[in-house]
Amino acid sequence: QVQLVESGGGSVQAGGSLRLSCAASGITTITYHMAWFRQRPGKQREGVATIDPAGRPTYEDSVKGRFTISKNDGRNILYLQMNNVKLEDAAMYYCAAKYRVREDFRYWGQGTQVTVAS
Repeated sequence: QVQLVESGGGSVQAGGSLRLSCAASGITTITYHMAWFRQRPGKQREGVATIDPAGRPTYEDSVKGRFTISKNDGRNILYLQMNNVKLEDAAMYYCAAKYRVREDFRYWGQGTQVTVAS
C-alpha cells in the first residue's frame, strides 16, 4: 500500500522560509518520479516542482530561485525548501508520485497547509 504523508506546513512571514517533507512508503523515491503540487484558494491545483529518480529537478517559473526540491533516497523522504516566501505561495501543498515519466501522477498525499502572513 502506497502512502505519502506530508508535514512541515504552517504559518510563515512573507520573506521567510519553510521546509515541507513528504514521507513515502510502499514506493521508493529512487525509482519514482516525485513532485510537489499546490492548490491556492479559488485556483486549480498546479505543479510546483518535480524531481526524477536520478535527482534532476524542474520548477514552475514563479518559484525558480526560491524553492528547492530534494529527496533522501535512503529515508524515502521528499523535501521542498521554500525560501523568500511570498503571499501568493499560500496554498495547500501536496506530494505526488508516479513510476513512468509519461503517465499522470498516480499517488497523492493528503496535503499540508502553508499560510503566509504579511
